[in-house]
Amino acid sequence: MRIVYHLLLVLGLTLLWHPCDAQRLSDERVVFQTTKGDIELAFFPDVAPVTVAHIIDLSRRGLYQTNHFFRVDKGFVAQVADVVGGRRIPMDAYQQEVASKKLPGEFSDEVKHRFGTLSMGRYDDPNSATSSFSILLGDAPHLDGQYAIFGRITRGEAALQAMQQVRTKREGIFVMPEERIEIVGTYVKDASRGGGGLRGQAADCTTQLEEARHRADGLVTELEKLRQKRLPGRR
Repeated sequence: MRIVYHLLLVLGLTLLWHPCDAQRLSDERVVFQTTKGDIELAFFPDVAPVTVAHIIDLSRRGLYQTNHFFRVDKGFVAQVADVVGGRRIPMDAYQQEVASKKLPGEFSDEVKHRFGTLSMGRYDDPNSATSSFSILLGDAPHLDGQYAIFGRITRGEAALQAMQQVRTKREGIFVMPEERIEIVGTYVKDASRGGGGLRGQAADCTTQLEEARHRADGLVTELEKLRQKRLPGRR
């Protein structure tokens, strides 16, 4: 059993690893302060320039404040609601100006749907994205080329893990949290004023390695639970 355990662990670590993203990150970072912790978003301006500019504009106008994650499908996606219907606070004219703006489908084969990826939600029309987007909670290659990737998280895995512990219910195709996971505050900052530490591609690689370590820890826990269930009292 111990041999199988270590083989599974090695396999899991192999599947978790991806080389660091080669895409340039924008100078701006958007921080979502949620009821489960802070999440920092970084953007790929060379991949989806229109989408990136729109999401930053929405954030500067405060449109994500009091919005929420309406969908949390463990291991798949945590999805932010459209601001038109997801906010608790009504929008003023300045906010309404861009809230329903539809975006062109900026699909690319250069980036993939991996853990931490930011991917726009849309309807059947490829040019119907507005403000709803997903944070990938696992790798989803079947979404590649179908939904516009515009960035990835640089901080906030603990918040995503906390979201996945919330009890959920299924409504149609959606797995939804039973409690409201709210975005209580947002702000936009420059990456160079992020509080010190590594910068540039080195910092990006460090973040991804940290994410992989946390995911590996979760895999170890799950394997240990499985071992105890199958062979209680044995090591």
